[in-house]
Amino acid sequence: MLSKLRAQSVLSWLLYLVVLAAVPAHAAAPDYLDDASYDTPENYESIYDPLEPFNRVMFTFNDRLYLWVIDPVATGYSKVVPTDFRTIISNFFYNLGEPVRSVNCLLQGRVADSGLVLSRFLINSTAGVFGLADPAGNEFKMKRIPASLGQTFAAWGIGDGVYLVVPVLGPSTLRDLTGSIGDGVARGFYTPWSDDFSTTSAIYGSQTINEVSLHLGQYQEMKSISLDPYVAFRNGYFQLRQKGPRTGNTAEFPAITPPDINYQQ
Repeated sequence: MLSKLRAQSVLSWLLYLVVLAAVPAHAAAPDYLDDASYDTPENYESIYDPLEPFNRVMFTFNDRLYLWVIDPVATGYSKVVPTDFRTIISNFFYNLGEPVRSVNCLLQGRVADSGLVLSRFLINSTAGVFGLADPAGNEFKMKRIPASLGQTFAAWGIGDGVYLVVPVLGPSTLRDLTGSIGDGVARGFYTPWSDDFSTTSAIYGSQTINEVSLHLGQYQEMKSISLDPYVAFRNGYFQLRQKGPRTGNTAEFPAITPPDINYQQ
């Protein structure tokens, strides 16, 4: 039973990551229309990408999946469901991940951050009605603090390994992909729908569409101004991880953040 639960949790997490991996961060993220966003630091030359031929094929597969399936569905969804309601849904799912972020902060030695993340979870789960609202951020000015198992591995000195473009998931590394799966398994232990695979798949599939609907056109915009979209997304992935003192994985690039949130990696 435990192994079944874990397997279902992992599959649910994979659905959740479809767009978060395909579309880079948007909360206080770099302006991709600005040429400065494409300045390539010297250390990008050392990106270990021995699987580039395979990765390029997977990049094309993910690109077609997004453009032909996910984006059209999300576009129709956005015309039916108001933006405010879609933001509420996003807030709810983000709040569900706070306990895992709190534990990862603690494992990284970020004790104060761990307490802040846990406080956000308690405030938003009560005053914010199960996380539908974000009073911790809006009223108490407690900013979102990303933390992932990928970050934890980095803090422990574990290297990235090879760069990967995972089918469906998008850009990652061996370390960060492992971290994403671990975070998903951890969330599966306390989400109420983890015992039913059909329900889990429907919920996280709907969440993916909801997140895409909040950022329609951004993926296409970045792709259209890139001479080589594969290289642009690969460099952008590592650039976003290097914006803060610690690295993280794609799952922690927030798909929706209130305007007043100052994103920290």
